[in-house]
Amino acid sequence: MKTLIRNAHVLTLDAQDREYPRADILIDGDKITAVGPSPLEGADGATVIEAAGLLAMPGLINGHYHSQVSLLAGALANRPLELFMLFEVPPLGMAEPDPRLVYLQTMLGAIEMLKCGVTAVHDDAFHNPYPTQGSCSALMQAYADSGLRATVSINHQNLVEYEKLPFLDEILPADIRTAMERAPRATTQELADLYRWYHATWHGAENGRLRVAVSNSAPQRVREDYFAFLSEFSRTHDLPFNIHMLETKTQRVFGQRKWGKSLIRHVHDLGFLDERVMVIHAIWVDDDDIALMADAGCVVAHNPVCNLKLGSGIMPFRKIRDSGIPIALGSDERAADDTTDMWAVAKMASLIHRVTDPEYLRWPGPREILQCVTRGGARGMRQPEIGMLEAGKQADLILLDLNHLAFTPQNDIRNQLVYCANASAVRMTMVAGRVVVEQGGVRGVDEAAIKAEIRERMPAVHRELAATAAAAEKLEPYYREMYLRAAATDAGFSRWLNP
Repeated sequence: MKTLIRNAHVLTLDAQDREYPRADILIDGDKITAVGPSPLEGADGATVIEAAGLLAMPGLINGHYHSQVSLLAGALANRPLELFMLFEVPPLGMAEPDPRLVYLQTMLGAIEMLKCGVTAVHDDAFHNPYPTQGSCSALMQAYADSGLRATVSINHQNLVEYEKLPFLDEILPADIRTAMERAPRATTQELADLYRWYHATWHGAENGRLRVAVSNSAPQRVREDYFAFLSEFSRTHDLPFNIHMLETKTQRVFGQRKWGKSLIRHVHDLGFLDERVMVIHAIWVDDDDIALMADAGCVVAHNPVCNLKLGSGIMPFRKIRDSGIPIALGSDERAADDTTDMWAVAKMASLIHRVTDPEYLRWPGPREILQCVTRGGARGMRQPEIGMLEAGKQADLILLDLNHLAFTPQNDIRNQLVYCANASAVRMTMVAGRVVVEQGGVRGVDEAAIKAEIRERMPAVHRELAATAAAAEKLEPYYREMYLRAAATDAGFSRWLNP
């Protein structure tokens, strides 16, 4: 089936960064066949979408996200990452994940992203306390039903909790250490078997719209034999490899104490740092780390709003970008960003780095940020066929209303996309040539029923959250001591702003 988007103002965001004040986009099936001034050849018989007064551009790509805490937006108090996670992902959790709740959380985030103009997401999904075939399939089915393009990993750890953090083994009382040792942990063989099943079942589903990635969460959170399996599995199947590294100063200190080197250097020395790796956060990196990532061909996922919410620090954007490392932008999870609004992420990514460098010529500009939120995300997902409007690419695009207040008056369209636009300007979202969102609703999804079921389940979720908080409050004094010790340790540089 052919579709013709006619008379749009077009931003291609391709390598030439072309702009057409008035042009057409011809789509055949799930691919773009032509972009340019009308009339386009081959458009006979196409279904026409009249786009006069609308801006056509590639859909936004959420380059890093955790779907499985979507019900916790606005639920958790301000704490740094290591303490925040106590109240979000209990280290002593025992209950098997509920597949229906997994589905609802995934669908909630997918609906929000699609309505915000996000056409693809890189979901590093964790399943507390452990993943199952049922929970993984429920998650992927939600993405199948939503129409969103998704690349999804299984983020799971298999080390004892107190082994993942500095100082904790000597701070915790013996009874707590024993309880942590008894908490359920999957073996490397169990996780490897799950990944083989997951890849065989879901990779390439929905005509390639759904794909599989791998994740070890972070190098200090998994057994080395599992890390080695994931690296080899990533290479064998050419899958993205998600690794959180140097998100916090605590992680910087851990690497120095555990291995006498940074986490980036450690992964490099193991032979696992390569072009499939997406380094998530990369805040507490030094020049040596940046050089290693650049030489390996890594991608970095930048999550500026989450980083501020958790007080993790400010990523050295310009140093990373100047080294040639592609940067993707991510919302991270709804518990930490509190939304999946990639317009807000893009704006923050452009603004936050201005307080780190008085040289205004080095501040991230709108063209650069738009590239990060489209082609950068595509690079992290290892999908060069998305992130731009160009013949032969996937038809993942959005239409925005140029009569919206964000574009009134219309001055510089790229500036206004980064600094003025928000989800309310989105008039249509198309994924793989199919209109998924129009007139504010997601086609084929009963949003009202999804939200009603979530609200019905929230009393039980709140009871579980209260139990998690009670357990976390018992651990918090020890974690606070660990965090403060790490904060006081000299790392040789800082990613915090100290007046």
